[in-house]
Amino acid sequence: MKNKEIEFETIHSHKKRIHFLYAFVCVVVLLVVFIVSRSFARYRVTQSIPLVTGTINYKIPDFNFVSLYVANEDGEYVEADSIPARGYTLNTAESYCGISNNGEIEKDDSVILTYENGSMTFGNVTKKGTKCYLYFDEQVAANLILAGKTINNSRSGTITGVLTTNTTGTVYSVQDDYGTSYVYAGAPRDNWVYFAGFYWRIIRINGDGSIRMIYNGTSTSTTGSSTMISSSRTFNSSYEDNAYVGYMYGSRGASSYASTHTNTNNSSIKTVVDNWYRDNLLQYAQYISTEAGFCGDRRIATSSETWWPNDTKTGYGTNTTAYAPLSRFVTVNDQYADTQNPTLKCSQSNDLYTVSESSKGNHALIYPIGLITADEVVLAGGFAGRLNSSYYLYNNDYYWTMSPARYPYAYVFRVHESGYLHYTNAHYTSGVRPVINLDASVTLTGTGISTDPYRVVDA
Repeated sequence: MKNKEIEFETIHSHKKRIHFLYAFVCVVVLLVVFIVSRSFARYRVTQSIPLVTGTINYKIPDFNFVSLYVANEDGEYVEADSIPARGYTLNTAESYCGISNNGEIEKDDSVILTYENGSMTFGNVTKKGTKCYLYFDEQVAANLILAGKTINNSRSGTITGVLTTNTTGTVYSVQDDYGTSYVYAGAPRDNWVYFAGFYWRIIRINGDGSIRMIYNGTSTSTTGSSTMISSSRTFNSSYEDNAYVGYMYGSRGASSYASTHTNTNNSSIKTVVDNWYRDNLLQYAQYISTEAGFCGDRRIATSSETWWPNDTKTGYGTNTTAYAPLSRFVTVNDQYADTQNPTLKCSQSNDLYTVSESSKGNHALIYPIGLITADEVVLAGGFAGRLNSSYYLYNNDYYWTMSPARYPYAYVFRVHESGYLHYTNAHYTSGVRPVINLDASVTLTGTGISTDPYRVVDA
């Protein structure tokens, strides 16, 4: 009996421990449930988050409102932690909001998404669990300009005459040093820009997405001296050397092409243009491209390109020399060609005038400003030797290009008051219409017509 009693007591003691452990576990479970329920209840409280204007009601456990994706240099979307502040646009075609249902997103097209100046506004969010997927593309001003445009390739190659028709809504694709350029030609009404207090006309969208434009003055008047920063300037201080065909030049009287055409000295007209930039555009420099250059093509024309009486093909001193632009627009003995061959490619790096920040060119410029080229005039609808008063570059006055023609004497191309391209002595006087390139990343508004020109946001 004693042994049994001891056994009984042992069993009894074991059961007591089991009951105690059971009670302890129950208490712990109750405490966990209590804590979780309190926490859950606390986080189920409806709160508000400000979103630029107004608020959206949400419950914290349900709030996972946005996923952000930003296009990289390769055009691929990568996840981002914040909305880009500048230089991007919301891709409305890709972006959407909706609710996940068994792994599938049911899109809610009633949600309104607005992205402006780096801030997002969400409107009409009415459903619990809504999440928005936002895709941002790098803002390239060219996207706005080219949207809805007809792209024509008929001006890539040989040009046979002037272009005078209303070409609103059309641009022409031509290859340049950066890729495909989109050129305005004829009489478009949708290439107006208002920038830095002045009106400009877009010449083309460069291959790198920057926007090349020519000065038009403080109004939308298209003729007269008001379309130029000066109406009477020489291209260069002299004309008695091959050096003076250059927008910049080297040594007068040198015995080599290289010494003659180094970019050491400013032409008279470059000084005018630089001073105007300093006084009028320097405060807007952040919006102006430092990549795109200006071609003053001093390549010597080959025998197969043109023949010129007594052409030495040396390009220095007072030696008779025909330069490449002449061969594209003029035949022998001052006869303008019936077929002309403009190009937007600059064959010599030394002649592509760029600032030091550019990846191309001669890095000789202090400021990113220059002049139009003879090639751009012809692509725009002008033509060497043929009158045209019905294209957008016509202003009923003379003005310089930066394209050399030949020696003797130092001759440079300009636009005649009757609208045609021709060349004349660098020491003569003509008007000055500066050319700049808006940076590809600027944000534009407007439609490009004279009453609603493109404008650079914040400029």
